[in-house]
Amino acid sequence: MTVVRRETEHLGAAVERIVRGRCVLFDFDGPLCRLFPGTSSAPLADELRKIVARRDALALLPPAALVSIDPQVVLRAVDSARPGDALVAELDARLVQGERDAASIAPPTEGADDLVRRLAKEGVRIAVTTNNSPDAVAVYLRRRGLDEHFAGRIHGRTGDPRLLKPHPDCLHRALDALGADPADALMFGDTTTDLAAARAAGVAFVGFAPDAGEDGDEGAGEREAAALREAGVAVVRHRFDDFLAMIPWR
Repeated sequence: MTVVRRETEHLGAAVERIVRGRCVLFDFDGPLCRLFPGTSSAPLADELRKIVARRDALALLPPAALVSIDPQVVLRAVDSARPGDALVAELDARLVQGERDAASIAPPTEGADDLVRRLAKEGVRIAVTTNNSPDAVAVYLRRRGLDEHFAGRIHGRTGDPRLLKPHPDCLHRALDALGADPADALMFGDTTTDLAAARAAGVAFVGFAPDAGEDGDEGAGEREAAALREAGVAVVRHRFDDFLAMIPWR
């Protein structure tokens, strides 16, 4: 059996899961939008490090957190060293504002708006499950006119960074809010962290890797897809419009 045939069969199972279970969970940054295109998150990560430095706490950051362009890496590192510390809350507050600002201008993922609207029209229960701030997600959804379709079902970062994906907390909260069984749900995510959370929650997973990467990096989508497939993802889609066309609405 060829790889293409196997993926086609798994794709059919994913489509059937949506039609039967009518419950879809979306990661935010990637499947719905590009919150920080390219390296645009780097200034925010630097700001968080400056806050840590002003508190004489740079020693809390391991080498990776000292150079990462991902502000969540800084937040997680400080929380790992000082769980529940006031510094963690200060960093999170700045991160929330930075994500809100980014959400106000974030470019949409091609085809995502149409998929959301079609799912909602067909009565599919949908929610966002993300490591980003719920406030930032709300800003983006209002801007795109999608907020009514999610009706507040945004399950994002809480005050406890230890509950960020790959922990399944946000998925559990979404399933509870939707009154859905994990066996009926499917999640769209773009990272192996999303995959780990979905597996822990018992939710089926479809990987999303765009055709072209950020800033015109044509190979980025294939690299993301390869990472997902290597982690065991059976279905990886590069576009949402072809996926949408495959769903046999009843």
